[in-house]
Amino acid sequence: MPRRFLLLLPVLVILSWTLVAAAQQPAANALSAAEAAEGWKVLFDGRTQAGWTPSGDADWRVEDGALTATKGTGFLVSAADYGDFELRLDYWAAKTVNSGIFMRCGDPMINLRTCYEVQIGGTSSGLIAGNLTNTAPAPDAPAPTDTWNALEISAIGDHLMVKLNGKTLVDARDKTHSRGKIALQEGGRGEIGLVRFRNIRIRAR
Repeated sequence: MPRRFLLLLPVLVILSWTLVAAAQQPAANALSAAEAAEGWKVLFDGRTQAGWTPSGDADWRVEDGALTATKGTGFLVSAADYGDFELRLDYWAAKTVNSGIFMRCGDPMINLRTCYEVQIGGTSSGLIAGNLTNTAPAPDAPAPTDTWNALEISAIGDHLMVKLNGKTLVDARDKTHSRGKIALQEGGRGEIGLVRFRNIRIRAR
């Protein structure tokens, strides 16, 4: 075997491993084969706002494969209602923004009386990411801002769980809201700033 080939062999092995690992990773805003087999569905196609209805005057748009807003106040509201579900998404929040994931919104008026809210706001407004507002507090440990974070929400019956970047922040029980829409927020309390969402997947239970 030529010496040159022997010298290149470790490089070729590492390259092949890298290509295999990359092939196993799902594309942005798409399901992996395992997720599809487990019953997950994509709620955002990475190109359009299909499946979401704006409410309010926030400047929602799609940029670089993410649902994005920078000013105004309002929501993007899901077309479908959900009762028991698991939700996964990535979000990016500026330090200045007040934002959250509202869920089980059983009334067209999206607010804290008609929905649960998982807070994802920035640090300058004193908000704690992962907090289940008015229901269960998250530990007072600010999440990174101006970077992507992975959020997981589980709502099965009265059992509500929130994970941020793989760490469980909320594990609580509450029966206030049982079913409704999901809404993404920009500019709560008039505290505006960049907020972005991508890789939004849900599994109804």
